[in-house]
Amino acid sequence: MAAGIGILRFPDVLTRLHAATKPQVLGLAVVLLAITLRVPTWGVLSTVILIMTFQLLTQPMTAHMLGRAAYRSDHVRRDLLIEDDLGRDIEEHDREQDAAR
Repeated sequence: MAAGIGILRFPDVLTRLHAATKPQVLGLAVVLLAITLRVPTWGVLSTVILIMTFQLLTQPMTAHMLGRAAYRSDHVRRDLLIEDDLGRDIEEHDREQDAAR
């Protein structure tokens, strides 16, 4: 519910991404904890640990790649950015490419 409210309430892609990823990981952790408490076996515990590990490894990468794609396709409100590190890096890379030619 928190993710849904955040997606509807926030103004741009990057803040909506934040709203969608944080509660999702927390919700999954709570559900996996409940499963572990309900069926406390080593098999269930090892499966829960694997699921949570893969989720914690892949979710930030997914959000990063979606945010980067949104930035490059101009779906980000640049007036809401406090610091535009990616824009600065892209401009620097473009200058280096022009100098190399």
